[in-house]
Amino acid sequence: IIVCRPRVQSVITGSALFFLFFFSLHIATFLCLYGDEGILPVRLQVPKVQRPLLEQESLLCLGPYLGLEPQQTLELMCLLGVALGLGAVLLEPLRDSLIYLCLQALYLSLYNVGGDFLHSEWDVLLLEAGVLAVLVAPLGLLHSSYRYHDPVSFWLTRWLFFRLTFCTGVSKLASGDPAWYDLSALSHHLENQMSPTLLAWYVHQLPDWLLRLGAVVVLQSEIIVPLVTFFAPIRRLRLFGFYVQLFLQLCYILTGNCSLLNLLRITLSFSLLDDDHFNSNSSPKKKKGQDKKPRNFFVYTKSKDFEKSIVSRDKPRNLPSVCSVSCVCTRGIASKLWSLLQWAVITAAAAAVFALSVVPYTSMAGMSVSKVLPAVRDAYSAVERYQLVGAYGIQHRLISAEGRPEIILEGSYDGLTWTEMNPMYKPGNVNAVPPIVGPHQPRLEWLMWQAAQGGDDTSPWFTGLIQRLLQGKPEVVRLLQVDEAQYPFSQRPPALIKAKLYNYHFTDPAKDKTHLQNWWRRQYKKEFFPIVNLDDPTLNKLLEESGLKEKFPVQPGSDTPLSQVLSLIRGHVKGLSGSLALSTLLATLAGIFLIKAILSWALGNRKPRPASADHKPKKPKEPSEMAEKSQAPATSNRGSKKDSNEKKDTDRSPRKRK
Repeated sequence: IIVCRPRVQSVITGSALFFLFFFSLHIATFLCLYGDEGILPVRLQVPKVQRPLLEQESLLCLGPYLGLEPQQTLELMCLLGVALGLGAVLLEPLRDSLIYLCLQALYLSLYNVGGDFLHSEWDVLLLEAGVLAVLVAPLGLLHSSYRYHDPVSFWLTRWLFFRLTFCTGVSKLASGDPAWYDLSALSHHLENQMSPTLLAWYVHQLPDWLLRLGAVVVLQSEIIVPLVTFFAPIRRLRLFGFYVQLFLQLCYILTGNCSLLNLLRITLSFSLLDDDHFNSNSSPKKKKGQDKKPRNFFVYTKSKDFEKSIVSRDKPRNLPSVCSVSCVCTRGIASKLWSLLQWAVITAAAAAVFALSVVPYTSMAGMSVSKVLPAVRDAYSAVERYQLVGAYGIQHRLISAEGRPEIILEGSYDGLTWTEMNPMYKPGNVNAVPPIVGPHQPRLEWLMWQAAQGGDDTSPWFTGLIQRLLQGKPEVVRLLQVDEAQYPFSQRPPALIKAKLYNYHFTDPAKDKTHLQNWWRRQYKKEFFPIVNLDDPTLNKLLEESGLKEKFPVQPGSDTPLSQVLSLIRGHVKGLSGSLALSTLLATLAGIFLIKAILSWALGNRKPRPASADHKPKKPKEPSEMAEKSQAPATSNRGSKKDSNEKKDTDRSPRKRK
């Protein structure tokens, strides 16, 4: 067994935690998004032509073998992801490479069938973090030994965090965004971000020079700090880089809600720390002049038939990797060969992932990939569908100075009186306080924000949303408003729906004296979607182009025991919103970890029972004394016996008895 290093443990545990969060959110919202009556039914995305199993891009192809419909197969995949993620978070032996490989395969299957709802930056980041977790996590379920991989693979975590931070900062300037060159970007970002908070409104009221200074700090934190500190050999520089990135993410959370992308960034930033930083608070402080005991990097513990060996943690600088030390220190030729093979495979995989991660940025630097790295480019094209690496910061969206564009849905019964249908987690009513969303990341609001930024009204998901709202499907209505009293068409679905585009701005009390009670001010920009009903030819044409036109009625699924269990679970989570599911999960995990901490503290403070006088522990004999006794001749033993007999006789003398 090799004892887990704290920073390795933090990264792989964080990956399992985020897999658990994402799968839990999909359980709460997959009926609304991909169910038979959802926006994009998953049964319409299954290819009609059956391909070989190894060529499939999703595990949905296993549904017919289990007697399950596509919707039930998707539900089963989410439940398996929750079970594996929860086990990896709570139980350390389950933080294994095979478990993370299963989580990666399950989420990749969801990603390939999720369409626009899952093609976000944090989904790509989670998939790449899952690949790194497979490389970094131990491999112990198929082998008796329990070893953590070498630091070569763990450096890929820091490389991912560097690409994510540095390329995001460089893209702000490389895109030629004028808002970043005149340092007015932060003022516009506060109201243009996906889900601004109440604190963002107050920060927006700060003096202009202070907001421009904040833009300079953001650029320095995302460009200069990663270059100088992330790979610096000086420990204090790396700690400085960690705390700068932590402060930056906390600012984003306070002003733009706590999204899973911010939490993923914070988890990746732990790669900048070392083990001493994790153990500094738990270990007692040493007095001055006290000698430091040698620390152990690896502690190998085997059964009682084998010896125990300890390798010093202070690794020599000339060693290529720590795993090479483990290859030498393992006992037996077979174990040495297995360790050497494991080291070779992990190192080769780490080098391949590093080479593939460079390919997307060669076009950004103006390099001709076909001439410079033809073999790597071909390999990248071959494995691109598996999302092994992501490209961050390449497609930077320019910050609009005209305000925040928002899509406003309106419904009507007669075409004369129109009522707005505002979602819960995005600006709509100018009098409504900016909501608190995090850490739940609503998919529908995110897509509506993206569509408003790009001005695209022909997306399949938007056409499906209009259709389901006209039909009054409760699963889709729950995405807009969980509380039926807040939805104006809860009794009867609207006959007509249209969409408008507005530009929103934060109110300024000094200028907008007539809007003192409002948080937002808006102005009409254009019509986003025309007026349609269920029988409108325009809507039917868009549905056919999107592949959402129902050609055949939905057939009832098979009544197998597995499908009955899935139906029972679906009935319990059907009315659960994403934010409530995530909050419940967080509270449950916090309670479990709190109970474990209390139990460990109570058992650690329990005083051992003092040993009685009759059972005092004997002092072990020195090895030198044992050697002298073993080397003593037999004659001396006989002589010692004679002396002892003579001593007994003298004790029996009358003089001694007196």
